[in-house]
Amino acid sequence: MNVTEAINIRRAYRSLEPINIEKELIVDLATHASLSPSCNNNQPWRFIFVVDKEQLKKIHSALPKGNKWMELSSMIIIVFSKIKDDCVVKTRIYNLFDTGMAVAFLILRATELGLVAHPVAGYDEEKIKQTFEIPEEYQIITLINIGKHSEIIHPFLSIKQAEIEEKRPERKKYEDFASIDKYLKNN
Repeated sequence: MNVTEAINIRRAYRSLEPINIEKELIVDLATHASLSPSCNNNQPWRFIFVVDKEQLKKIHSALPKGNKWMELSSMIIIVFSKIKDDCVVKTRIYNLFDTGMAVAFLILRATELGLVAHPVAGYDEEKIKQTFEIPEEYQIITLINIGKHSEIIHPFLSIKQAEIEEKRPERKKYEDFASIDKYLKNN
């Protein structure tokens, strides 16, 4: 599979089947994320790969009802960073951008391996920090759910979530977000 294929088949599925998580998979995903570019090669990202069932339950207790589907994940990756670990150029703070690129590399590698890697924004950040003893100066950027896509749409998905399982949500057209040589007000 090439990068274009991985980008085209990548989906944020919520209906997941369990998979066996081996240390080799964790090292593989982390290694691919580490190859991402970052300002001055600072590599500000931090990951906690959570696979233990009891530890996963602690994450589940920090989730809103709409993310109950995450209980089907075989692994959840806590992604975090802090401003001081990366470049700050005037008003431009790079740690979030650089960590996002590393996450993209990880997601594409997971896709290449036939896995679903679904990042989410819905969680209680303070509860996650306390549970996993993440220092206050770090910001949790996302939780990434890892599993295998299930053809069965799980009944606890909302109607909207179930619809997205069946059909990829529409993407903006090129003209809606990109322009050449100058800013266009329509994007």
